Amino acid sequence: MNPHLAPVEVPDPAALAHVQRLCDLAEPYAVGADALFAAAMAESNAWHARRSPFFAALLQDPPEAPAPTVGEGVRTPLVPAAFFKRHEVLSVPRDEVFLHLTSSGTTGQKSQMFFDEWTIRSAQRMVARIFDHYGWITPDQPVNYLLYSYEPAPSLKLGTSFTDNYLCDFAPARHTTHALRHTGSGHEFDVHGCIAALQRYAEDDVPVRILGFPAFLHFTLERMRAMGLPPLRLPEGSLVVLGGGWKAHADRQIGKDAFYADITERLGIPGDRVRDTFGSVEHCVPYVECAHHRLHVPVWSRAAIRDTGTLRPLPYGERGFLHLVSPYITSVPAQSVVMGDLASLHPGEDCPCPLSTDWFTVHGRAGVSRNRSCAVAAAELMKGMS
Repeated sequence: MNPHLAPVEVPDPAALAHVQRLCDLAEPYAVGADALFAAAMAESNAWHARRSPFFAALLQDPPEAPAPTVGEGVRTPLVPAAFFKRHEVLSVPRDEVFLHLTSSGTTGQKSQMFFDEWTIRSAQRMVARIFDHYGWITPDQPVNYLLYSYEPAPSLKLGTSFTDNYLCDFAPARHTTHALRHTGSGHEFDVHGCIAALQRYAEDDVPVRILGFPAFLHFTLERMRAMGLPPLRLPEGSLVVLGGGWKAHADRQIGKDAFYADITERLGIPGDRVRDTFGSVEHCVPYVECAHHRLHVPVWSRAAIRDTGTLRPLPYGERGFLHLVSPYITSVPAQSVVMGDLASLHPGEDCPCPLSTDWFTVHGRAGVSRNRSCAVAAAELMKGMS
């Protein structure tokens, strides 16, 4: 068994028994767990209310009837993800903080998220179970990695860097290349190093895994074309798993279908082996595209869409703020977070894949903000490169 699939125990088995049962569900897209999810959310709310005056105050507000994401009688107080850019709110003592991650680059406002061991291990196990579901855990198959993320540095606490390096645990590395190289005083995007790595990997006999920010991969493919380089055919079994969005470079963003087709044309990786993801340091539950490129909601969470003016829940198909709910987190009262992303929610049957859970489409960021995310900061490294 992959060590990331091993059992993990909640901090208080008596107070969080339903949270434990929910997070122990091994099939990531199982259905029929609504009652268990509601019970787990009730335990999570009680846990945070006892430990966080901030969250206890939120529970004094009149409840929605019914709560749109988990059912009648279960509270889902709304906390904007941006709240964590300005406030540090913990539900565990600081000496129980196992990991501290941030959401932004080297300047600007950062979400400060603190994880006890249960929370981060539970989130990692969710990722492992989804990778296992798709057959992407291959302990006997070495791969070459091209990581479109930050090269690790002693002071680096970015969630994206942590995640991408964690994903390398699912297949042994023959060789690893980072696109954003550490210089000693920051990071620089090494586009020519990426191209050289792809050319070298194409001649190797093991699959390639490309992980990280999509804008950097797109920029690499653009540069290869501009240089007149011929298309490559990466070895069979190669995989692209993207995350982080396009953020400040939306003006350079191309449509998903065109982007995926370009990956297939330039690198020889079929479309069903190219997947985008959604996640954040404020809500670490992983959302990974199916083979038809829909972000299905796993069994450990629920999603809703909120009107941008009133925050009232919206029906399937309408666009609004993405609201994500999961009781897994015990370190910070972030079990019900309203993201700054505009999205629409759709029923499972509207996707031709075998999964039955709801799925969502992210349409972009809401409004214009001075807050800088990891991808915004990273994208700035691309200025002047084209």
